[in-house]
Amino acid sequence: MQAGATTQGLSDKPADPSPTPSIKTAQRIGVPREIFPEEKRVATVPEVVEKLIKLGFSVAVESGAGDAANCSDDTYRAAGATVVDSAAALWSGSDIVFKVRPPTADEVALMRAGQILIGFVWPAQNPDLMQQLAAKEVTVLAIDALPRMLSRAQKMDALTSQAGVAGYRAVIEAANAFGRFFNGQITAAGKVPPAKVFIAGAGVAGLAAIGTAAGLGAIVRANDTRAEVADQVVSLGGEFVKVDFEEEGSGGGGYAKVMSEGFQQAQREMYAKQAREVDIIITTALIPGKPAPKLITAEMVRSMKPGSVIVDMAAEQGGNCELTEPGQAVVKHGVTIVGYTDLVSRLAKQSSTLYASNLFRLAEELCKTKDGVVNVNMEDDAIRGLTVIKEGEVTWPAPAPKLPPAPAAKPAAAAPAAKKAHGHGGGDAEPMAGSKLAIMFGVAAALFWLIGSSAPPAFLSHFTVFVLACFVGYMVVWNVKPALHTPLMSVTNAISSIIAIGALVQVSPWANAADRPNDLISWVAAAAIVLTAINMFGGFAVTQRMLAMFRK
Repeated sequence: MQAGATTQGLSDKPADPSPTPSIKTAQRIGVPREIFPEEKRVATVPEVVEKLIKLGFSVAVESGAGDAANCSDDTYRAAGATVVDSAAALWSGSDIVFKVRPPTADEVALMRAGQILIGFVWPAQNPDLMQQLAAKEVTVLAIDALPRMLSRAQKMDALTSQAGVAGYRAVIEAANAFGRFFNGQITAAGKVPPAKVFIAGAGVAGLAAIGTAAGLGAIVRANDTRAEVADQVVSLGGEFVKVDFEEEGSGGGGYAKVMSEGFQQAQREMYAKQAREVDIIITTALIPGKPAPKLITAEMVRSMKPGSVIVDMAAEQGGNCELTEPGQAVVKHGVTIVGYTDLVSRLAKQSSTLYASNLFRLAEELCKTKDGVVNVNMEDDAIRGLTVIKEGEVTWPAPAPKLPPAPAAKPAAAAPAAKKAHGHGGGDAEPMAGSKLAIMFGVAAALFWLIGSSAPPAFLSHFTVFVLACFVGYMVVWNVKPALHTPLMSVTNAISSIIAIGALVQVSPWANAADRPNDLISWVAAAAIVLTAINMFGGFAVTQRMLAMFRK
């Protein structure tokens, strides 16, 4: 559907006085050019425009909106969007507006009643903006208010996608300011030690920074108040540095909480030690709606080695370092302190693509009928959390989402424990097990005696070997521990080993011509040895290749 075909509120024809049934028309999505200083992102990209059109929407983009993100007007036109020359025309002719940054007062003035605004709003930090938008009687969906604890909301989580870009870019900025290699090298000119990187905070941005720095070959250490992220740090190639103070640090919505004074003192001591040892510090500690905590003091900066680097990702909210200057990269006490507030915009193409995908997933939730008309369903927990203003009425903050109840414990799970306790209490569990075992062996011995009394001696010999092989094979196979490979591979290797031993028994008499067995059996045994050897050695080779994928 072409963008100019149907828009609401643009017709100059007088209203028809006769009552007619209302017909829903496809809505237009408008994408203005971001006017915030140094903002290079755009709310949607040409690849996503095509998907929005398939949902039934028409799309209009302000001319030049994507230039800084390498998305030209021609690529938008090729994707099916209409390019509008002015911001006023775009705002007035759009039913839904996709934005990155919160709208300015001038942009709010261009809005009209009934429009839907989707983007970052930060309602807690912008109460005046909320009042201005409510006065315009618009509907506002703040992508930063998404209930992140809902699993199905992850596809719409723009905070996570943008934080991952920021963490990656922070390491790139650190590498640019650092005067050496990240990875250790041995050259003809001498040995170069690897850089040591300490990352304060292992949230989404911190984990992205850990993975990037480890990928560049640095020795990476990280700390977080949430103990449960330690495994994630290790899985990305980092070392988790624990604070010598026991306190739970998990807060609501996936964020860390403000810690006690005792914990903070122990944390400062640990940070001071790391500052003296490492070459690069990247700080990511920030709780939405609150000033950034001061983690790196001026004294810690003075203790760092000359040429070291600090990248303060919380600079926009005051910074985690006392000497950070927001928006600037400065050198103090021989340490470069990077306080850029536009880390995400420095990868404008990537961040815009991810953000556009998040908004498209939201559009899918709003327009499940694929007719180009959104339905802000306040019964949907994810949509209700996003909606901070509904038709001029402030609905923020949203009530806590209804999480599914925890599954009830299965009654059968307690049965083994109860049985075990009964046995230790003097019951008849153990004697019954012993009697059953004795009966089983007695029946087996009787059957063995009946067979042996009437069978030829040769058969009895082979039958004894067969029974013992079954017992030994069972014990060997099911007691193999999956140490360096999967349980399935452990079992198959054990079975292959038993086959190989049996085949060797059949092949071994070849050395004595008088005892040489049937040629067919010998050749089958030889083939079994070859095949099982291939299986065993191939399994270990595959295992080594799998383990190599996880080594640095």
